[in-house]
Amino acid sequence: MDADVDVAQWDAGAAAELPGVGATMRQVFVPAGRVAARHSHPHEQFLRVVSGAAVLECAAGRVELRAGTAIRFAPGAWHSAVFSEDTVLMEFNVKM
Repeated sequence: MDADVDVAQWDAGAAAELPGVGATMRQVFVPAGRVAARHSHPHEQFLRVVSGAAVLECAAGRVELRAGTAIRFAPGAWHSAVFSEDTVLMEFNVKM
């Protein structure tokens, strides 16, 4: 493999991470019933729901998350979530 290319093969529903220079891509599995308490990150974050469902609370209000939903958080933007189903997220953290 070229030193400038990293390849990962992830199983569906498994947690995994692919770190980069200034950014990280993660596949996150969240079980039904999990509560993510209100928090924020010092970096920009993008999420895409692959499967499952949750209710997100953020400065924009209440957002229903389901497969296909994508969302962006600016650095410092607070958010919390309650997961009603087993959920798989793709998370992109941009640390510049």
